Amino acid sequence: MRSPSSSSLSISPPLENKSVQNNHNNNSSVTCMYRAFIAGFWRNVTVFWNKNLMNYSLSISIEGCRDSTCRIDVKSWQFWAKKGYKTFEVDGKQVEAYWDLRSAKFSGSSQPLSDYYVALISDEEVVLLLGDKRKKAYKRSKSRPALSDPIMLSKTEHAFGKRSFSTRASFDNRREQEIVVESSVSGSKEPEMWISIDGIVVIHVRNLQWKFRGNQTVVIGKQEAVQVYWDVHAWLFSGNGGYGLFLFKAGVAEEEEEGSDCRLFLYAWKIE
Repeated sequence: MRSPSSSSLSISPPLENKSVQNNHNNNSSVTCMYRAFIAGFWRNVTVFWNKNLMNYSLSISIEGCRDSTCRIDVKSWQFWAKKGYKTFEVDGKQVEAYWDLRSAKFSGSSQPLSDYYVALISDEEVVLLLGDKRKKAYKRSKSRPALSDPIMLSKTEHAFGKRSFSTRASFDNRREQEIVVESSVSGSKEPEMWISIDGIVVIHVRNLQWKFRGNQTVVIGKQEAVQVYWDVHAWLFSGNGGYGLFLFKAGVAEEEEEGSDCRLFLYAWKIE
């Protein structure tokens, strides 16, 4: 069994997308990358959640698929597609996908908060399982848990707002935590920024016009260290809002090993 190679993994944030900025009304998107043991090898799986003015959508693709049938697209206006099943081939081996989004609950983000599942099955094992309806996913797919747990590589979220932006991430591979970035960059007051995790302010930046780029390591709970990097130059000096880029990574810089754990990229687009 081949294990994932961290040394060959390079994760970079995407470049600025003008189409994202030009179509920001009620939009948000989340791209999650996982590595799962599928059809005999460790492969990257990309899960893309999107929300616009009209609907929510989900798209999943698997590394090694060269056929268009290896893609799942679920649109919210197609009620029948909110629960589904699909099979496709990865390097000649059958892979199955099951999903149920009929009762999915959302909270601002394009990624559901609860009451759903999305499962990928390979060799009668659930190799990737998203959502909190785990028992229903196992029962419906009639499959056992995988011997090798999937690994989350990165999460990239584009969020839009005037002064507050939120996302969720798991730094310990177990419980998701809510991250909120708030700012005050207009008016007569000195620009400021606050970053909170689960309702507790962990970073407060005053004089943001001089500290628009920076990094800090914070401790969550008693032991969990998280590195936080930010660049909000565009908020202050671009003239049209632009985006602030935030990177969250578990651990401390001195112990960092390339590709060793998940990175969260938050693109916070300011709108007037």
